[in-house]
Amino acid sequence: MDLPAPQSYSPETFRPLTFHDAVPGFLTGDDTPRAYLERCLETIAAREPQVMAFASLNEDGAREAADASTARHRAGVPLSPIDGMPIGIKDLLETRDMPTEMGSAFYKGNRPGRDSALVQALRAAGAVIVGKTVTTELGMSHPGPTRHPFDLRRTPGGSSSGSGAVISAQMLPVAIGTQVLGSVIRPASFNANWALKPTQGALNRGERQGFSQSTVGIHAGSAEDMWAVAVEIAKRVGGDPGAPGLYFTGESPPPAYRPRRLAVLETEGWPLAEPAALAAFDKALDALREQGVSILRRTDHPLLEALEQRVMGAMALATDVCAYESAWSVANMMAKNPDALSDSLKARFELGCSVTLPQYRMRLLQREEMRRAQAALAGEVDAFIGLPACGPAPLPGDTGGSSNRILHTTGNPIMNTASSGLGCPVVTVPRMAVDGMPLGISITTQPHQDERATAIARWIAEALPPIMV
Repeated sequence: MDLPAPQSYSPETFRPLTFHDAVPGFLTGDDTPRAYLERCLETIAAREPQVMAFASLNEDGAREAADASTARHRAGVPLSPIDGMPIGIKDLLETRDMPTEMGSAFYKGNRPGRDSALVQALRAAGAVIVGKTVTTELGMSHPGPTRHPFDLRRTPGGSSSGSGAVISAQMLPVAIGTQVLGSVIRPASFNANWALKPTQGALNRGERQGFSQSTVGIHAGSAEDMWAVAVEIAKRVGGDPGAPGLYFTGESPPPAYRPRRLAVLETEGWPLAEPAALAAFDKALDALREQGVSILRRTDHPLLEALEQRVMGAMALATDVCAYESAWSVANMMAKNPDALSDSLKARFELGCSVTLPQYRMRLLQREEMRRAQAALAGEVDAFIGLPACGPAPLPGDTGGSSNRILHTTGNPIMNTASSGLGCPVVTVPRMAVDGMPLGISITTQPHQDERATAIARWIAEALPPIMV
């Protein structure tokens, strides 16, 4: 099949779909949530046949929810700032009115008939759940069918492939993703999304508590919508059991905050970064210096060098930890229907079975050492800045992150495994383009400083000129 020519992305001219700026029109009657939804559905109908971002849609249910939101706005009693917002839910999370198939043939036709905690929260806030977005198999690395909206030959990233793509395709203003290694931040970078990978446990994962470093995250067309959704979830269902949840000082997004000092966090992925990506990032750093921001590199401070040393091997650490923690659940699947599982997932299962309890404990100790090294820099820098991916979205295939039979064909997650292991918040800022494709900037802070990460990211989006290489 002949594919249309790629679209060239520019951070200066691209306008993703946003919601917060439509709300005043709902209150005056110049617009309605139902009309807003219909515009989304028109775009979905036009683009979905080629992008393939949705695992399922519930247009009737979405229209019913949008009509109820329209009535509330007419009466002047919206439930929240996101009342009427169309949202996509990654198909790892349960929804009572749609299948939850998790990108896996094993779960084909699975209808749990219940909502995950955050889906309950979104409905209670008046959000309009439009559909389930495509994920890789069980949120691992075996890819789904989704294509990159700017270039259909390329992957949109994984595992939150559909959630990232619906934003860059201008189908929806917000979609929910999840991350264990790099599944929110990397596809956000590829798709010119704003995204929040929150502090570990800050947003309730509901039924998905099986991995010690997995989080739910938010893809959005704007910082305002991203933060509003995070707050509305936290207000209603908090964080994971035993976690204090997301800290926030108000429903509105934090105002832009100019950092005093930023530290470049290279991670073990730096030698794998594409030269054009490094060139774009250097331009961004130069522009920040011109704004009076001090930039530290690893050779400038011994504690930063210590952190870089500690996060070396974060990819292997995360692979071992996640394989060990998932082995028991995959064992049930292997016993019931092994033919429904990919070779890559079977390889993860074999790895998980080979990791011993002492080895797992050693990995946890290494992770705690990483976290202590980051904490030592709390008073030294306002935040960390880095690349959320090795480059723009690649063509599907072996992207360099594979290990033995465990494949990573949706982009190498190596730039994200450090922050995932650290359990700290990361915000992706869409401000760069490389060869006409998006590339984000990542802002990372200490745990529970999600609001600071968002505030600094907003300032960077305002202060930086569009970076194009």
